[in-house]
Amino acid sequence: MALRLRTRKLIGTIVLLIFLLFYSLLIMTIAVSGHIPQNGFVQFIFYLVAGTIWAFPARFLIVWMVRPDRPSAA
Repeated sequence: MALRLRTRKLIGTIVLLIFLLFYSLLIMTIAVSGHIPQNGFVQFIFYLVAGTIWAFPARFLIVWMVRPDRPSAA
């Protein structure tokens, strides 16, 4: 049984919100833990990379969410 578009969007939205919550908490934990040097340029690169990485898994989830429904067999 294939999921309908509305169901995929609901599931995808919930999964995306949970993923972003945990991802942001992980990045904040790494940032304040002392693993990042106190160099402004290194911190800039860390936040630039960390702020971009989340988009790759989110892209696959969003593509799955908006995929058109299959035509039903009559």
